[in-house]
Amino acid sequence: MSGEGLGEFGRIRRFFAPLAGPGGLDLRDDAALLSCGAGRQLVVTVDAIVAGVHYLPDDPPDLVARKLLRVNLSDLAAMGARPRHYLLTTALPAALDDDWVARFASGLGEDQRRYGIALLGGDSVATEGPAVLSLTAIGEVATGAEIRRSGACPGDHIWVSGTIGDAFLGLAALRGAYPNLPPEQRAALIGRFQLPEPRVELGPLLAGIARAMLDVSDGLIADLGHICEASQGGATVALPQVPLSAPAQQIVASAPDLAARLATAGDDYELLFAAPPEASDRILGLSAELQLPITRIGTIEKSAGVRLVDAEGKPVPVAAGGYRHF
Repeated sequence: MSGEGLGEFGRIRRFFAPLAGPGGLDLRDDAALLSCGAGRQLVVTVDAIVAGVHYLPDDPPDLVARKLLRVNLSDLAAMGARPRHYLLTTALPAALDDDWVARFASGLGEDQRRYGIALLGGDSVATEGPAVLSLTAIGEVATGAEIRRSGACPGDHIWVSGTIGDAFLGLAALRGAYPNLPPEQRAALIGRFQLPEPRVELGPLLAGIARAMLDVSDGLIADLGHICEASQGGATVALPQVPLSAPAQQIVASAPDLAARLATAGDDYELLFAAPPEASDRILGLSAELQLPITRIGTIEKSAGVRLVDAEGKPVPVAAGGYRHF
């Protein structure tokens, strides 16, 4: 766009006010109004993504927006909550002009319609550094039905939805790796990095089934460690049981040592949960109902720590359990 651009309030009026739900009051006030029905409670989460760290600076703005929203929806799903509202804060450099913001807002609008969620408000500031985007998502769950990290018991089975490691491989593909993969397989891996699929349908259905749950963001082994720490126990994961997509299987076939690395890779946003053995049939029933793979990968134990083992039960060393921010 030519000229000086719309400015902060012009951008709000043009791009973000149309995304506001009733409680957002057309984004004309300093705060929003929010109600919660009797017997329900709100679940609130916040995540930030930074250009060059969580997404590539030249990624399409609409995909950046959708990823930002989806990683937060994944946190809601991990507690069994259904999404309702969100707040948005942007810190943008001058190089990201009105056209960039328009495409960013378009991505938000597309996923708002998909997931039935609406904007309540937020803030926008300028920065001389990389873009920083923060989103606070608000969901709703029946009182007492939330699924926390702390309920796993020794003997519980460990399950994970979908497949693991695709986002890690997708980022590598974006940077030029795996040039011999068929184009459709490269595109599938890149899609898993740029546009995760939060398991918003599965999460609420696991209420009363899963004893402990979270989403895989930092890496399967690291995130399972969070469940074990909160539940004061440990776990064993069988590496051959960790589910891989067809492209990931093809890559691992020629580089077997990569399998353990994928078990520690982040950005999968699959649901990782512990459930009693007698819940297995119900879990497999949900898998069939949603047409979503849900795979048993291990067992909760009394002893502390998370062990990764091979097909013969021998320990598999891992360099690190997962992504660390600091």
